[in-house]
Amino acid sequence: MGFDQFHGNRDVVDRLRGMLARDRFPHAVILAGPEGSGKYTLARMLAKAMNCLSPPQADRPDFCGACQNCVRIEEAGDLEARCAAAVEAREGLKETDKKDTRIFVQTHPDVLIIPPDPPQMMIKVDQVRHVIQTIYYRPGEGRRRVYVITTAAFMKEAANSLLKVLEEPPDFATLFLLAENPGQLLPTIRSRCVSFRLAPLDTTEIELDLARVHPDWKPAQRALVARLSEGAVGRARSFDLAAYTAARQDALVLLNTAVQADDHSALFRATETYRAGAEGRDKTDQLLRSLYSLLEDLMYLKAGVPELVRNTDIAAELKRLVASADFAWIAAASQRVGEVESGMRRNLLRSLSLDAMVAGLER
Repeated sequence: MGFDQFHGNRDVVDRLRGMLARDRFPHAVILAGPEGSGKYTLARMLAKAMNCLSPPQADRPDFCGACQNCVRIEEAGDLEARCAAAVEAREGLKETDKKDTRIFVQTHPDVLIIPPDPPQMMIKVDQVRHVIQTIYYRPGEGRRRVYVITTAAFMKEAANSLLKVLEEPPDFATLFLLAENPGQLLPTIRSRCVSFRLAPLDTTEIELDLARVHPDWKPAQRALVARLSEGAVGRARSFDLAAYTAARQDALVLLNTAVQADDHSALFRATETYRAGAEGRDKTDQLLRSLYSLLEDLMYLKAGVPELVRNTDIAAELKRLVASADFAWIAAASQRVGEVESGMRRNLLRSLSLDAMVAGLER
């Protein structure tokens, strides 16, 4: 157990461990990278290394993973489940209390996780105020207080409030800001933090990791997921291949109907299953992501760079599609998908929106 378990980006991990070894770790760190690149995992590992009760005897700081502090910090690993439980608990409060309650995840008294607060899914000012109120208390059971803000999406007042901590930080606390796009953060926040970017991994590395995590998958399936995950090993490990394949099949029906509009029966059978409700929303989101992925592959084929195609297992079908499409049609299709995506936020009828999208693209 330890930093050796972190997959890829060894140079970033070594630099962070080196700063820990020299006791020169920054008070605020931005960990940037795509979704699933390991930002949250690395932040938890660093929190363990800072507070481990039985650190291994090694050249650089590490953590045992078995002491009380390591175990309690790791309990926050399933962030989605923890957040869902916190939201459910808030829903059970009285209406007046609910408005004043923000979402936090804390499995160790010195390590606080600050996720985006629903329904806006942004960091809110009350969450930052809680950080300000607690960060100046010395740690009770560890050596450092650690705060992990899991998104760069801040409400304006919350972002401005965070500057108060960054300008006068205590020497026993570290704040991690996790960001897919650090440009979302205020320049004044970025200038007060040390930034590290987790680079995408090579598809071969991800395939090797998937062979260990998903030994039941065939080599072609591992190759497909490795390409679709865009170098993010966490995204690859949790990839729902069955759901993606089903959504992609419906996406192909929509695109084939648009370029060969002689029969609409398959289209109506497919879109009729996209109904209202949370389940229908998730299914529609998966369909739209699949459409974007296929349209991007069509663009690569049309541009003469087939090596960039991600849906390699349906290359023959993509070639048939691209023979009936030009750049203008692909661009128009992407725009139409974006319009449907926008319509979903306004609760438009999903099946009708998808049918209208295809009708507007018929050649």
